[in-house]
Amino acid sequence: MFERGGREYGQGHYPFMVVLHTGFLAACIVEAFHRPFLPWLGWPMLVLAVAAQGLRWWCIRTLGPQWNTKIIVAPGMPLVTGGPYRWFRHPNYVAVVVEGFALPLIHTAWLTALVFTVLNAALLTVRIRAEDAALQSA
Repeated sequence: MFERGGREYGQGHYPFMVVLHTGFLAACIVEAFHRPFLPWLGWPMLVLAVAAQGLRWWCIRTLGPQWNTKIIVAPGMPLVTGGPYRWFRHPNYVAVVVEGFALPLIHTAWLTALVFTVLNAALLTVRIRAEDAALQSA
């Protein structure tokens, strides 16, 4: 995107996002060692986590070369309105929200699910505002 004249937005929250998501994965592993697998909860959460990954990859495939983890907008690039973007303005964030509670709950890691969901909601408030502003400025 930089080769196409792209400009990066929202750099201030990006380090927090990296720390939050890395901590989320680490917390899932650590807490799962101390929690039981409950089939009535774990199997449905596994299905949701896999579905979230399917949605994420659909987003990545739909965005093609416009996809990345940062907010980079290149002039003249059209707003993507196909794939899951037909129904949701930010479908990848739907995947992140579902993954945020489903992945830890596969192994009953309710504390990780709760803390990540709350912190991620705050992060997404900032992130979506920054992304929308960036898209409008392009």
